[in-house]
Amino acid sequence: MQSPFNGIRSVTLAAAVILAAATAAYAHHGWSWTQDGFFELRGKITAIYIGNPHATLDVDADGEAWRVDLAPPSRTIAAGFTEEVAKVGDEVTAIGHRSRDETEKWMKAARVIVNGKAYDVYPDRVPPA
Repeated sequence: MQSPFNGIRSVTLAAAVILAAATAAYAHHGWSWTQDGFFELRGKITAIYIGNPHATLDVDADGEAWRVDLAPPSRTIAAGFTEEVAKVGDEVTAIGHRSRDETEKWMKAARVIVNGKAYDVYPDRVPPA
């Protein structure tokens, strides 16, 4: 005879796995995956993506390929940053927080500066002047 606890254990295990996966996905879309201090990256744009789940820039910084996460598309566009204001090859400065894993060339930007204009995609997170 099978114990009624086997079914409960299976359900509990499945729920734990789902919760762990959801937590990891949610955490990476927030700021918890980034370092606390501000980070500034300068380079040339190699790709621009304005789409879900968030806009991104690929940047060549001294020969290293970086991924720069911006805000979700609606917030990025509301900040004035669209595919029309920047193009591949433009110089960019991204200010925000880099990944806690320093082997990753990845950061989340609060502000990007292209062609002398600043776009605050997370104005509440821009460093003080």
